[in-house]
Amino acid sequence: MSQFDVTIIGSGPGGYVSAIRCAQLGFKTAIIEKYSTLGGTCLNVGCIPSKALLASSHHYEELQHFADHGIEVSGDVKVNLEKMIARKQAVVDQTSGGVKFLMDKNNITVFNGVGSFESATSVKVTKEDGSSEIIESKNIIIATGSKPSSLPFIKLDKERIITSTEALKLKEVPKHLVIIGGGVIGIELGQVYLRLGAQVSVVEFMDRIIPGMDAALSKELTKVLKKQGMKFYTSHKVQSVERAGDVVTVKAENAKGEIITLEGDYSLVSVGRRPYTDGLNAEKAGVKVADRGQIEVNDHLQTSASNVYAIGDVVRGAMLAHKAEEEGVMVAEILAGQKPHIDYNLIPGVVYTWPEVAAVGKTEEQLKAEGVAYKAGSFPFKALGRARAGGDTDGFVKILADAKTDEVLGVHMIGARCADLIAEAVTAMEFRASAEDISRMSHAHPTFAEAIKEAALAATDNRALHV
Repeated sequence: MSQFDVTIIGSGPGGYVSAIRCAQLGFKTAIIEKYSTLGGTCLNVGCIPSKALLASSHHYEELQHFADHGIEVSGDVKVNLEKMIARKQAVVDQTSGGVKFLMDKNNITVFNGVGSFESATSVKVTKEDGSSEIIESKNIIIATGSKPSSLPFIKLDKERIITSTEALKLKEVPKHLVIIGGGVIGIELGQVYLRLGAQVSVVEFMDRIIPGMDAALSKELTKVLKKQGMKFYTSHKVQSVERAGDVVTVKAENAKGEIITLEGDYSLVSVGRRPYTDGLNAEKAGVKVADRGQIEVNDHLQTSASNVYAIGDVVRGAMLAHKAEEEGVMVAEILAGQKPHIDYNLIPGVVYTWPEVAAVGKTEEQLKAEGVAYKAGSFPFKALGRARAGGDTDGFVKILADAKTDEVLGVHMIGARCADLIAEAVTAMEFRASAEDISRMSHAHPTFAEAIKEAALAATDNRALHV
């Protein structure tokens, strides 16, 4: 029987990063993964493959506009979807292989199989061939992640009525892709296939897409994607999704009670994700699981069993890879007697469309609901020299600051490179910077980052310089 100081169930970003930090801190560490490859949803069927396809499709889209830059491309430019998908898989394989390298480098023992509790200190690993072994561990971290959700009346056949997993490996570009759900995953994959030539329709129950983000970001992204050809049906409640041969029919009710019908050859169901605890047998360890599948934890991510912790998508909070990583490191350091912390308000959210969308802190809607007096400053990308030089003029940066103290309370941006630019906002807010602090920092010219400085100037007595 193998014995360890810490055993992690699940090898996604939360699990494998936690394992590395545990090993760095001197713990004898094991990690259990049910699939043959490491990395979880993010590396295998989530963050990494979707960004690979977004990058490939973005290159194809840019080719359509090379003439604007004085570059003439002779002959037809064609999409080889099979090769594009193969490249995506190569990126996934390389990244997953990199995680395996890190496990070996840090002397972390990897067990392939389904991990299930026998007790609070014992985990059974059941392999694909049915054989099993027992691991004894002083501490256990649950990092089993999440799976795509659906609606009760939708039958996912994973051929024409699909989830994001299947959308990452289609063998053809859809003629008409009907997406149910206007959140991050649906919009990102929708833009991939829109660029490749598909007609894309998005049906969203709420009154806007990316509803969890600041309303101004939603409005701007909707405007840009409409210009690109994407169609939106917001405030629509899906009534049915039916397949007949190669035709998928989606019926939805609008705000007036009218039924609209959309016919496509594929329908992507993208209505969120659910915590994944299937087969975990958490009750055998005395670990409480809430009605919606989340594992209950305290502020230290400790479950109802004192030596068992849980992190990432399987606990409360945003389902983000980097949130899971921070939690994995925090638990490792708590076990080592350190006193780490996470400010959940400062975990950024990103939509990897083009233009990119990114945000951290409070939205205007939240500040209004909380009765917080604030001031806002915005700056459009079209006023930036670098944006005009590159032809990426869509979007803006908005900074929200406390009306009295000038402390930055939220930063919301849409435009080129915003997925990277948001790190400046996180850094500033971590050190409780004021809008004036940011406005007085030198930003290289010409760069996209100047929009942050200008938005800070706009929030400080409305003194932006270039608008």
